[in-house]
Amino acid sequence: MAEELTEAGGRIRLYVSADLGEGAAVPLADGQAHYLLHVMRAKAGMRLRLFNGRDGEWVAEIATATKRGVSVTALARTAPQDRVPDLWLCFAPVKKTPADYLAQKATELGAARLQPVFTRRTIVTRVNEERLAANAVEAAEQSDRLSVPEIAPPLTLEKLLATWPEGRTLYFCDEGGDARPLAAVARPAPAAILTGPEGGFDPAERELIRSRMFTVPVTLGPRILRADTAALAALAVWQSVAGDWR
Repeated sequence: MAEELTEAGGRIRLYVSADLGEGAAVPLADGQAHYLLHVMRAKAGMRLRLFNGRDGEWVAEIATATKRGVSVTALARTAPQDRVPDLWLCFAPVKKTPADYLAQKATELGAARLQPVFTRRTIVTRVNEERLAANAVEAAEQSDRLSVPEIAPPLTLEKLLATWPEGRTLYFCDEGGDARPLAAVARPAPAAILTGPEGGFDPAERELIRSRMFTVPVTLGPRILRADTAALAALAVWQSVAGDWR
């Protein structure tokens, strides 16, 4: 029955903030209503799928579709809420296009939180949190993910380390010294991956990061990776060894 309802829901899938339940009227954001009306040419009776990160996925039906707006009613739940592994991605902000790509792919790879971190060699000086969130939402909608990663406010590296939560391992992507392969040390526990900017971390920052008891220096292989590539490669390795790809 659930499979039939999922198929009946069609390919349109939207993230909403409202609670979802049988017969619930679900308000849509203006952008979502515009998308349904002017891109998908939505009509009353069309079905779609909704999720909010709390109540699983639901098939819903468009009750009305007029120039004044779109009203949607939730019909039945097709999938229970799941949880992604407790994995954060802490990354130095990169330029606009790679940043969009990074947010999208990190969402698809199952990151629970995206944490921008300013370092001494970070070129980007401002983070557009709304843009990051929009890219994460779009990726969650397209990938059948049932939640959207938290977009955390940017922090300096020093602040990040000073406020680090107890019990969370920080896998520091460091290509020097005694770093071990991430695949050899990743463990299924609260974790985070830290990647640097285009120019890498400076020596003082590397020493500061490595001085923390919660840090595990790791390597991603023999080649030098771009900042955005390193972040996504690390997520994929951790997921395959310690996450929900096992």
